[in-house]
Amino acid sequence: MARSEKVIGRVDEKRVLDVVLASRDPELVAVYGRRRVGKTFLIREHMKQHLVLEVVGMHDQGTAVQLANFLMSLRNAFPAVPLVQPRTWLEAFELLRHCLEQPTQIKGKRVIFIDEFPWMASRKSGFVAAFENFWNYYASRHRDLAVIVCGSAAAWMIRNVVNARGGLHNRLTRRILLEPFRLDEVQQYLQYRRIPWDQRQIVMVYMAFGGIPHYLNLIQPGQSAAQCIEAECFRSEGMLRNEYRNLYAALFESYATHEAIVKVLATSWIGLTRDQVLARAHLSSGGGVTKAIEELQLSGFVTETFSLDKKSKGSLLRLTDEFSVFFWHWMHSTAAANSWLRQSSGRRYETWCGYAFESLCFKHLHAIRGAIGIADVETQAASWRYVGKTATDEEGAQIDLLLDRADQCINICEIKFSDKPFVISKSYAQSLERKLRVFRHRSGRHQTLFLTMITPQGIVPNRYSAELVTNEVVLNDLFAT
Repeated sequence: MARSEKVIGRVDEKRVLDVVLASRDPELVAVYGRRRVGKTFLIREHMKQHLVLEVVGMHDQGTAVQLANFLMSLRNAFPAVPLVQPRTWLEAFELLRHCLEQPTQIKGKRVIFIDEFPWMASRKSGFVAAFENFWNYYASRHRDLAVIVCGSAAAWMIRNVVNARGGLHNRLTRRILLEPFRLDEVQQYLQYRRIPWDQRQIVMVYMAFGGIPHYLNLIQPGQSAAQCIEAECFRSEGMLRNEYRNLYAALFESYATHEAIVKVLATSWIGLTRDQVLARAHLSSGGGVTKAIEELQLSGFVTETFSLDKKSKGSLLRLTDEFSVFFWHWMHSTAAANSWLRQSSGRRYETWCGYAFESLCFKHLHAIRGAIGIADVETQAASWRYVGKTATDEEGAQIDLLLDRADQCINICEIKFSDKPFVISKSYAQSLERKLRVFRHRSGRHQTLFLTMITPQGIVPNRYSAELVTNEVVLNDLFAT
């Protein structure tokens, strides 16, 4: 069975692929996830001993070019088989069927890997219908075949493959959503590359790049996080200097709408309601905008945070793709010409670190739950806010993250970024007490409240921490598997 030490992490995903290889039934697998997240590398490395064909769709090309590319892939995989140029996708898949009838040296499962599947399905090409026909009337009858379709256009993959209503409806046997690396996987990856960064260096680059393997591969031995960000994002020859310009165009049709939504969301750390997004982006309400928001969510760029009462009207949309946030805060303006090593200081930098660390925590809720001992308790993450309505009303309060637990408790999470152990002062303690009081009074909840402090270096023990704080989560906890 195929194994590869080069594939760092991805434990669950590799387990699924091993099940595919061991299966005695035909397998149709969909692999999807954000661009640059490592989908192709995972399949190539883990399944390489079983690949009989790999074909990669070409971006923004018509049917004739795609068919020519398909034929070249067939000729490379089956050089002994005489092949002629197909005129349609039905003919192309008939050629594939003919090739698969030839003797093979591969033992066990034979894997067909169609990468960038959505790019091959250009309008009126007939590609999807031809593929459906190939699977339903040939591949699904051969126990030794596994067909893996993959695409960075995650929203397209979900609509047209995972939740297909046509000939592929309920045909998938497995699906893999490949997400960015978590902190522990980034640490493993850098150790594999012999880059001895400590946890703080990893967090600093994660807040700019996210857990995207392609971006992390740019880190060079001997660099600090700040030096890497400087080299790749701010120098004219940097590999990520123009990445944003191509990111959304490669994933979405009518991507201008997606970019407008992302640009507006980048202006708000706490998130915006749908109506606020429409107003600030000067977009009209309608199917196109609704589809764009949904596609951004499905593709992992935007996250919807529901209020404690779980009403969608009060939900907030947050831009949670780290690189997109970093671009709009640091790279898009004339300030981008300045050295990052000079920019990464001062009040503006501290503010960015605070909110970027908060976003990082949202992506590591599994580690937070484990650190405070509720990994096995059913938990819903939510936000909550109250706005004072009159001059005599009590002051408003906002909680960006709380964990609503099935055991009748709620963890109120305070997230603070600091290079040193965080000190709860008298004034800050009063602010925390007020926040808990307002929440208790206005939320209508009567569960036990636990104040949970999430900080990189922990908190300094004093009378205020002793009176208020129930749980602490530190940087090392966020690196837990």
